[in-house]
Amino acid sequence: MAKPIEVTDASFDDALGGHPLVLVDFWAEWCAPCRMIAPILEELAREYEGKLLVAKLDVDENPKTAMRFRVMSIPTVILFKNGQPVEVLVGAQPKRNFQAKIEKHLPPSA
Repeated sequence: MAKPIEVTDASFDDALGGHPLVLVDFWAEWCAPCRMIAPILEELAREYEGKLLVAKLDVDENPKTAMRFRVMSIPTVILFKNGQPVEVLVGAQPKRNFQAKIEKHLPPSA
């Protein structure tokens, strides 16, 4: 069963390069809104298995990547398509907001 993977400054680019669509949660252990959206991200990882990789990056342990994408508030969730950021959601959001952003970038179903 698919679930979010942990990424680091060192593994971030490899995770992006290996998947056409990656949703990255920039979070921290002490962040209550981050904990609020964690179950939503787990659901999305299962629902979009094979179409989307869901990754989590702890900003306290991996500041380089957070700075690289100018993450100023957490949670910040960035959707990457072919390695490039295409959507950004800041703060706790309902599941439908994440789904709307993801659906815009999925290839059309055959």
